[in-house]
Amino acid sequence: MINLKPTKFEAISILVGRGISGAEDGTEIDYRGKTPPSDSAIEAKFSEMLAEWTAQEYARNRQAEYPDYGTQLNKIYDDGLTKWKSEMVDPVKAKWPKDNSGPK
Repeated sequence: MINLKPTKFEAISILVGRGISGAEDGTEIDYRGKTPPSDSAIEAKFSEMLAEWTAQEYARNRQAEYPDYGTQLNKIYDDGLTKWKSEMVDPVKAKWPKDNSGPK
């Protein structure tokens, strides 16, 4: 799951490989002998990463709403999978649909 908003540094790191250092905003990068990517390549990768992160907003919201695993396992043990799904899973999925239109 993608929880943290991506940074320009991560985009640069993906483009050139690990082992670089610098600020999260993509400034003051020490490439340590690696060829720096173009600004347009950095922006394209960063935009792609942000789009994916945004598309997964519903998943982050669902994760925050689901009870902890222990509670869910107790529900399954006590009431079975059908009740677990209908009483714990389905309401959260209905509240936070995949089209990011929640909460409903």
